Amino acid sequence: MVGIVSYGGHIPVLRMERKVIASAWGRGSIVGERSIANNDEDCITMAVEAATNCLYGRDRECIDGLFFSSTTSPYLEKMNSALVAGAADLRRDIITTDFSNSLRSGTAALKAALDSVKSGSTRNLIITAADSRLAYPRSDQEQIFGDGAAALWIGNENLVATYEGGYAITNDMMDVWRNPDDRFVKQWEGRFILGEGYAAHIKEVVKGIMKKYDLRPDELSKVIFTAPDGRSHNNLVKALGFDGDTQVQDPLLANVGNCGAAHPLMMLAAALEDANPGDLLLLATYADGADAMLFKATGAIFEKVNKHSMKSLLESKLMFSSYARFLSYKNVFDAQPGEPFRLIPSATASWREANSSIRLHASKCNACGVTTFPVQRICYNCHSKDEFEEIRISDRTGTVFTFTRDNLAGRSDDPVLIQTVAEIQGNIRFYGLMTDFEPSEVTIGMPVEMTFRRLYDGAGFHNYFWKLRPIRKEGE
Repeated sequence: MVGIVSYGGHIPVLRMERKVIASAWGRGSIVGERSIANNDEDCITMAVEAATNCLYGRDRECIDGLFFSSTTSPYLEKMNSALVAGAADLRRDIITTDFSNSLRSGTAALKAALDSVKSGSTRNLIITAADSRLAYPRSDQEQIFGDGAAALWIGNENLVATYEGGYAITNDMMDVWRNPDDRFVKQWEGRFILGEGYAAHIKEVVKGIMKKYDLRPDELSKVIFTAPDGRSHNNLVKALGFDGDTQVQDPLLANVGNCGAAHPLMMLAAALEDANPGDLLLLATYADGADAMLFKATGAIFEKVNKHSMKSLLESKLMFSSYARFLSYKNVFDAQPGEPFRLIPSATASWREANSSIRLHASKCNACGVTTFPVQRICYNCHSKDEFEEIRISDRTGTVFTFTRDNLAGRSDDPVLIQTVAEIQGNIRFYGLMTDFEPSEVTIGMPVEMTFRRLYDGAGFHNYFWKLRPIRKEGE
């Protein structure tokens, strides 16, 4: 039997009411709010957040591979999944693969992982999906899109949900796309996309899988449909004969937005949180055809609790009220060239220090037990040399020991920079920047946790490191 061992999501803490975007253009607003990746977040950092959430409190040594899917990958001709696997502190002798260039890449990675485990090629795989798509300013998509990520652990033991089967259709269609040089998502006329594309294909794939496995609508405990907008979602539910009050998973459109390739897996993670043993879940998503998958919750569904549930991630938020800063965070324009804080990274140094900077390893002295970050060959306490073991500290929490608040050192669109020294579990001092904070609320003794973020760009590549943030509400 193959299926889902664990799951986890990530929703950025920043949210913006859609009326803020609409008012900037003097146009009508779509109801609700959307998630916004912070200025130090991208698809890699969000995928790391989801993966570490999925892996929280579990043995990472048994993971045999990691798949990464996105339509907005930070790198081309470089494996994004390798960086995600490193930040998640997985073994070196694993497989890593990128799935890209399609809004169905998330479910494609999921299907590939299920097939790999079922065939015996691997035993445990992590699937990550993240997206942060850019829509034309003033367009409906600018309000509808959101940023987010999800991760699923696929295995053949200790399953919270078994994979019951799938069905897929393929159809080449010019509806939503980007050319290699495009920054913004393009799309064809709305009625054509929704009628001949989304609605037609979801109906076909749902009817196809139900016929294949001889299912009636009332036998499904939860149906999980991605959708380009709320109205299309509601119309489809009615057309397929499902009960919108009891059977349909919240599409996350009103309070998060459409998160591209990550969205179906985020919805699946949210559905699993509320599932009961024996529940049959149907997942369906559309893009140049459609995918449909059936999962059945097991008796272990109540035993798996992640650090951050989807519910807690939805509730934990900071409201964002500046449309100009939103455009700057999305790199539509630079607020001011020449940021005060600028370094040029070294690819060689980044590779050499990867265990400390990417995996967030500290050194624990075997002679006296003192733990030091970053990794040190010589113990500052007992001076023993090369007598240490590396340990991961990315999943530890701590408290603010001291900090400085600088109102000029940050980005031009976000000038407040808080440099922090934290006392991490194990008597470890960690110096780093803080993120996802309200400047006035940072205090000595504040509980903090680690988060993988993008520091700055230089020499043609991105520089990543770990930061501190106020602890988000944990899963219940």
